[in-house]
Amino acid sequence: MRVCILYSGGKDSNLALLKAYNIFRVVCLVSIFPRSVENSLFHYPNINLVRFQSEALGIPLLTEESLDDEESNLEALYRVLGRAKEKCQIEGVVTGAIRSTYQASRFQRVCWDLDLWCFNPLWLTDQISLLKEALNSNFEVIFTRVAGYPLKKDLVGKKLDYTIIEYFKKISNILNPAGEGGEYETLVLDMPLFRKKLEILNYEVVGDDYDATLIVKDVRLVSK
Repeated sequence: MRVCILYSGGKDSNLALLKAYNIFRVVCLVSIFPRSVENSLFHYPNINLVRFQSEALGIPLLTEESLDDEESNLEALYRVLGRAKEKCQIEGVVTGAIRSTYQASRFQRVCWDLDLWCFNPLWLTDQISLLKEALNSNFEVIFTRVAGYPLKKDLVGKKLDYTIIEYFKKISNILNPAGEGGEYETLVLDMPLFRKKLEILNYEVVGDDYDATLIVKDVRLVSK
């Protein structure tokens, strides 16, 4: 089956890509560029870097811009998946949804209308297990945003490691460990399918504790 990956550049979409790659023919990546961090459906921080990740993967990228309201989000998703179906002859869409019925139901509805199969390989997987799987699969993941108590500004820019995973496990009663509720965002600098990895050359961290974002100003691809 020919599929596209609904791709944000973060850990979940890359884990979904890795799982799908061994089963299907991944013919393109699809990314929505939202207007701001207030978007409740799509990843925003440093979304422009998916172009570098696409090059690192050697997989074509299709993009579409969207405002932050739900209607605009769904219209953008319809447009870009319609193009993917026409240009890349996709038959299915792979997402990184884990437990968010808000995300999954809307992705499924668009796929249904376009006569595309929707596959969620991470669905209902234990969130701590997913974080460990990313590390065990040699993912290099950095935090690009924190957006809620008790996550502090100093987490932004750090790499995901086992110490952080254990911390997330301890506070899992007040935090989605995988950050699917928007508590944090991530960027994957390297993973097994990357032919090259991303190197951040210049960045800025803005904001305060519980609401801070890493803004990447310059990045390049380097040999692994």
